[in-house]
Amino acid sequence: MSNEQQSVKMWSGRFREPLDSEFEAWQRSIVFDWRLLPQEIAASKAHASALCAAQILTENETAELRAALDAIAAEFASEAGKALVRDDPTAEDIHHFVELKLVERIGSLGLKLHTGRSRNEQIAAALRLYVRTQIGLVIEALAAWASALVEKAEAAGDAVMPSYTHLQRAEPVLVAHWLLAYVEMALRDASRLRGCAARLNYCPLGSGAVAGATLALDRAIAARELGFAGPTGNSIDATSDRDFILEYLHALTFVGLHLSRFAEEITLFATPEFGFVTLPEAFSTGSSAMPQKKNPDLTELVRAKVGRIHGAAQAVAMLLKGLPLAYNKDMQETQEPAFAVEFVPQMLRLVARFTAALQFNLQRMGDAAQTGCLNAMAAATYLVHKGVPFRTAHEKIGHAVRFAIEKGVELGELTVDELRQFGPEFGEDFFAAVTLEATLDCHDVIGGTARERVRSALAAASVRIAQITQEAVRHAGA
Repeated sequence: MSNEQQSVKMWSGRFREPLDSEFEAWQRSIVFDWRLLPQEIAASKAHASALCAAQILTENETAELRAALDAIAAEFASEAGKALVRDDPTAEDIHHFVELKLVERIGSLGLKLHTGRSRNEQIAAALRLYVRTQIGLVIEALAAWASALVEKAEAAGDAVMPSYTHLQRAEPVLVAHWLLAYVEMALRDASRLRGCAARLNYCPLGSGAVAGATLALDRAIAARELGFAGPTGNSIDATSDRDFILEYLHALTFVGLHLSRFAEEITLFATPEFGFVTLPEAFSTGSSAMPQKKNPDLTELVRAKVGRIHGAAQAVAMLLKGLPLAYNKDMQETQEPAFAVEFVPQMLRLVARFTAALQFNLQRMGDAAQTGCLNAMAAATYLVHKGVPFRTAHEKIGHAVRFAIEKGVELGELTVDELRQFGPEFGEDFFAAVTLEATLDCHDVIGGTARERVRSALAAASVRIAQITQEAVRHAGA
């Protein structure tokens, strides 16, 4: 193929003037959509199958095209190869790149592959395949973090810590119960991503530029080959839909939010003021000025990353707002925000290893859970069982707490006579009702911190994590 032929654009037939050189460089997307080479190759092979079924390609031509596409994928799979794709001086985008390489390999047969399709449907298909793969990677990494949390929870056994509301100590809970709160967040995140994957899992190939393919293509062929649930239902929507990118980014925003909350708590708990956690040195750094420092760099960076994720989601929302149907060049700008969050699976894997390496100072956590009258709720419940209305019980225990604080003791260290100045209902059985074990076990409801309930929750969490791990493998390999 001559240099003159190679310089011709895919759309240049009705144009007579060349593009402004600066504009041409500015509008090229190959500098970022090079990432979509595997997806473009897969979609092109599927389209070749559909063309063969429609008798536009012979079986021999189809086999030759598919072999050439596989060879292109292999040639540029390495890091060096990816750089060659990104820096290609001729291609406008990844679709143009593949077409040029096909023609280099197999001549004019490479030009036949574009029969019956448009770049509008090509990019829609490639992006769906890309996001679907990324969702699988994120879910797999979420499962790894959840597994690390469960292992830590199991190792903690019946160790206790304070729970907090308003950053004030509230009630004792099992350390395992606190860790399981983050497991629930991770599982919710996986569920959101699964829903996103299910909604995007329809194939836009065959939608043409906007009105549908001009050939009688069996759209189910490409959909099946690419692992989609079926073809998309409307060609206008198929080529203009980027909901799946926005939904994916919003789902990742929740992942970032939950990681950020975990990172913030660990950062706080690692301070000498709390002293609940010892940071692993493998994930910490020191100070260039202060020799004694061990800084929580991992948790601080994790805490910050949510801003980048949320920013990507906001950018796409603003891009899509007010766009008329169907494809507009504005939609090219949705790609970079989608690519900008590729760090999320790695971040989750790092957090999983960090979680596994954390050391909890269980003695200090336990001591903190047993000071400050954190059994006051259990004490009020004791009075409720004596027939006292809760509001009245709350007030009586509030008076008892004030008395205990002024005396410098815990509720369980007051005498029966001292307690009876706040109500005649107090008896010797009060002390058994406010032990640490009783305080935990009075929360004997589904989702509560009672010891047996937490043990059941741990077992259930392991089953749920195994399920999402299997689903992640299916998504990634679909």
